[in-house]
Amino acid sequence: MEQVDIIIIGSGGGTKIGRPAADLGFKVALIEKEAMGGTCLNRGCIPSKMLIHPADQIHHIRHSEHINVEADPNPQIQFKQLIERITETVDEISERIAPPYEAHANMELIRGEAAFTGNHSITVNQRELSADRIFIAVGTRPLIPNIRGLEGTPYMTNREALRNTELPKRMIVLGAGYIGCELGHAYSSAGSEVHFIVRSELLRREDREIKEEFHKIFSKNNTLHEGAVPEKVSHNDGLFSVTLRHKDGSQEMLEAEALLIATGIVPNTDVLGLEHTDIQLDESGFIPVDGQLQTRVPGVYAMGDCNGNYFFRHTVNWEGEFLMRVLFEQPSDKPIDYGAVPHAVFTYPQVAGVGKTEDELIAEGADYVRGYTRYIHTAMGMARQSDHGFVKLLIGRADKKILGAHIIGDEASDMLHMVIALMYKQGTLDDLLNMIYIHPALPEAVRDAARDARDQLQKSSPG
Repeated sequence: MEQVDIIIIGSGGGTKIGRPAADLGFKVALIEKEAMGGTCLNRGCIPSKMLIHPADQIHHIRHSEHINVEADPNPQIQFKQLIERITETVDEISERIAPPYEAHANMELIRGEAAFTGNHSITVNQRELSADRIFIAVGTRPLIPNIRGLEGTPYMTNREALRNTELPKRMIVLGAGYIGCELGHAYSSAGSEVHFIVRSELLRREDREIKEEFHKIFSKNNTLHEGAVPEKVSHNDGLFSVTLRHKDGSQEMLEAEALLIATGIVPNTDVLGLEHTDIQLDESGFIPVDGQLQTRVPGVYAMGDCNGNYFFRHTVNWEGEFLMRVLFEQPSDKPIDYGAVPHAVFTYPQVAGVGKTEDELIAEGADYVRGYTRYIHTAMGMARQSDHGFVKLLIGRADKKILGAHIIGDEASDMLHMVIALMYKQGTLDDLLNMIYIHPALPEAVRDAARDARDQLQKSSPG
């Protein structure tokens, strides 16, 4: 049995602990079975945005007539070259991660698959290691639905779609969440005829008005098969056939050269040998943790997607920084405070949100007002001739606290940050009102939504 101070399983979010802990003098073993950098770098956030950014640009070019720009009606993305550039860039970044770790006197990078043999021991590459502190950061993988005929076909998940150099003439997307809408939009803009099979609704966890606006715009640019359930898949001579059943019982068959599965995720906890420990999993396979991200085994922590709290790279970064602080730098029993956790969906139109949705506030019986303004009613929105987009603020009536913010439209993910900052500081509506906004810039839509909320409060105040 080899003894180290810290074992980290996973080189995505786990890197937020590995090198900083080694710099403090702890002996660290970092285990990774795939490319360094985890999901975000290799098959998620970074390559997808490198693909989506050109897709956004070409979409704007194709729809530029409303701002009196005459453009080629059929501009082309150099799809093969784009994918090759993305792959080369991502692989180069991934390969640069390992050398500093391998050169660190207090770190050992082990390439292999780890499995627990006890509460504080693991085996990897026929070696057995133990540590007082173990951090599980193994992430998730795509959920593959149980559809007759699907197994064994050359379908794509996000992993394959981000490295596929051949643009299909047609593509079917199973799923209508973040991944499906982002990658489907990218392929559609690149020139594929994309069909979305939507069992329930697009982006179903978003605020209800966001979903309505998103559906209105997204359905103009993509073909949606709503309320449909895939029953059978077949693949012959390079062609997928997907049989759908609609709510009325009727059937429909779709054909396409490519099939993208984006129906959810499952945690990579099933190969960790956790049956040899006292660590428990929930019914979905995630690892429940306490306020300090500790599992049922003292000294063993789960962070990132595999603990089921949040599924963003920015939240696992936050968790890693928290664990470094309370375990090693400034030891404390303080629980993690995520504060206002933001998110964004980088499709077209772009969506961003933080805090409560209006649906959640209604369910809670909260006393709030809704501040709202459309992009087109601002100077920059008018300059862009925006045909969609709005800012929605949810404000507590009694204390004017910002309870939630939801934006759809150009630059939504950037515009949201001013609200995120105020929510972290327990800011109020007055803080949004008592500042100078650059004119003319899109964030004036946030100001105008704040003014609308102020007006709603004044209308409902006594006297």
